[in-house]
Amino acid sequence: MALENFIPEIWSARLILRLEKAFRYAQAGVANRNWEGEIRERGDTVRINSVGPVTVFDYVKNTDMAAPEALSDAQTTLSITKQKAFNFAIDDIDKAQGSPAVMDAAMGEAAFALRDGVDVFIAAQYTDIASANFIATDASPKTDLGTAGKAYEYLVDLGVLLDATDVPEEGRWVVVPPWYHGWLLKDDRFVKAGTSTTDAVLRNGQVGEAAGFTVLKSNNVPATSATVSFKIIAGHNVAWTFAQQVSEVEAYRPERRFADAVKGLLLYGAKMTRPDKVAVLFANKA
Repeated sequence: MALENFIPEIWSARLILRLEKAFRYAQAGVANRNWEGEIRERGDTVRINSVGPVTVFDYVKNTDMAAPEALSDAQTTLSITKQKAFNFAIDDIDKAQGSPAVMDAAMGEAAFALRDGVDVFIAAQYTDIASANFIATDASPKTDLGTAGKAYEYLVDLGVLLDATDVPEEGRWVVVPPWYHGWLLKDDRFVKAGTSTTDAVLRNGQVGEAAGFTVLKSNNVPATSATVSFKIIAGHNVAWTFAQQVSEVEAYRPERRFADAVKGLLLYGAKMTRPDKVAVLFANKA
């Protein structure tokens, strides 16, 4: 019987594993998963609670302290607004003539396609970044990236903006397009991934380190066009929250074909909860 060994839970786990290995903006080191709860359908929400600052004061021995302060709190809602599905079939003839792993390879292709949709969705939230953390603008981007050293120096400038809002230095990241990475490769200050000075465990898409950032490369960096106004986003995972759930993975035999088919549904949402902890450089391709 076709698909007699199909176990949805295992295929769901494999799909999630592939997604996790493919994500750039949605990976744990870039967007946190702290409030990823039980997601069942589009429209579900994840409640994000935060506590206001705590006052620190001088303690005087043998003196009563003032009454404890009442802490302020706030709640933000992360809505699961996106739902993406896939549905593919492999004809029995193709299956017989092809590799036994053809279905597994097809699931991999589905995961990469889903990855692109998720990363594009998250990266588009750059518009929520505090305007004080902009370098240039969408209408007037930086155009001198081709000048020697400028690609690195703008990363330094992004780091200064993050310093001003007390973003932790450990764990900072920046996502750049391939052409930006090319300019960094020409700068001796850029430390390539895989050298003895980088961490043994690399993040998805990590190509090196520069100016205090883990540098990630992606073709999903937001841009007005193929050469104009790329949004080089830098930050820390305290700023972004992402939640996802593979809601359904089902195997079936299409009624009008001799084929094995699989369909799946991914639900997800993201929210920039700390827009002051992210910065963006608007730059044209040199």
